[in-house]
Amino acid sequence: MPRGGWKKPVSERRLSDLVSVGVLTRVFPPALVDEVIAGVGRTEQRHRSLPARVMAYFAIGMALYSEGSYEDVLAQLTDGLSWALGWTETFRPPSKSAIFQARARLGAEPLAALFERVARPVGTATTPGVWLAGRRLVAIDGMCLDVADTSANHEYFGRPGVDKGEQAAFPQARVVALAECGTHAVFAAEIGTYPESEAALAERLLDRMVPGMVPGMVLTADRGFFSYALWRKAIATGADLLWRIRTDKSGPKPIHLEDLPDGSWLAHLRQTHTAAARREEPMLVRVIDYTIDDGRDNPTAYRLFTTLTDPDEVNATDLAAAYAQRWEIELTFDELKTHQRGPRTVLRSKSPDLVLQEIWGHLCCHYAIRSLMAETATHSGHDPDRVSFVAALRITRQTLAHPGAFSP
Repeated sequence: MPRGGWKKPVSERRLSDLVSVGVLTRVFPPALVDEVIAGVGRTEQRHRSLPARVMAYFAIGMALYSEGSYEDVLAQLTDGLSWALGWTETFRPPSKSAIFQARARLGAEPLAALFERVARPVGTATTPGVWLAGRRLVAIDGMCLDVADTSANHEYFGRPGVDKGEQAAFPQARVVALAECGTHAVFAAEIGTYPESEAALAERLLDRMVPGMVPGMVLTADRGFFSYALWRKAIATGADLLWRIRTDKSGPKPIHLEDLPDGSWLAHLRQTHTAAARREEPMLVRVIDYTIDDGRDNPTAYRLFTTLTDPDEVNATDLAAAYAQRWEIELTFDELKTHQRGPRTVLRSKSPDLVLQEIWGHLCCHYAIRSLMAETATHSGHDPDRVSFVAALRITRQTLAHPGAFSP
């Protein structure tokens, strides 16, 4: 029976049969969405005005229209459907309460599974900035997102402290992600609470990496990620590593083995704080120490550890230059937080499960946009970094409501 405010179409077609417009569904086809939803057991048991597939697209659509109300977001979907049908049928969105209940029925798991199923590096063999010594250059890092200030979110996510024992205005979720440096495509992520460290989330992320995803990559990371255990776990994925390392008294102390002709040197890494740690096989690393001449009297000293030990394959200068590309993931987070979500915007969901759904929706949305940008850059022979994310975001919003106006 239709809900209040919902006008049933004249035909027997369901709304979910028609939501296949815009850029989003090129990356997340309806058949795949249905398959993922069925795989996690969220397929509805009876005919509903807002079935699971529609709500999956709605969760991604919320990321495109983060400042719009529930009704505004769903109106974009239904306006697009009416346009695609030549305005022979119109669809009036259900009430805000009905949309909220449908979101709750769907939960976060289908969006997480959809992202994990689809997200992969998108750079091709000819894409500029993607490769280092025949390996794909990727970065790992974290960000925090403000979530709605409710007791449930506060209890689940926690919030940062501020001066004088007070707490921040909003709880925060912490996200650690892997992104392809040359295209800014986020292809793996772990979402946690604020008290969980980035290193802890990175360990969970590495634990569940899809087999075959990481080998052939060079994983870059900032100095806050290093620990002996995490370094060993990252090596076990099959990736090569290029991490910045602390040089203060708390940093690791590599044991010198051999100087290399490019100024780098080989060393052993071994923990010594316990007898068990001393019995472990030492890890071979190549150490690159350098400074950047930026005109300051006391330039910052950098130290990199890498598993790429052959200077004939890649020299120290190229490795130092490649590490600078790690900052591309910072720009990726800026795209998601400042432009896609909106500056200083707080996620709207008032319960932890819906917060997770909303974050996965943002990750799916960003991946869809970046996939489009990479495809466009490849087709036109340009560097993806030279394509405007803001312009791509605007076009993606337009293709959702008016799918025929812009070619994918």
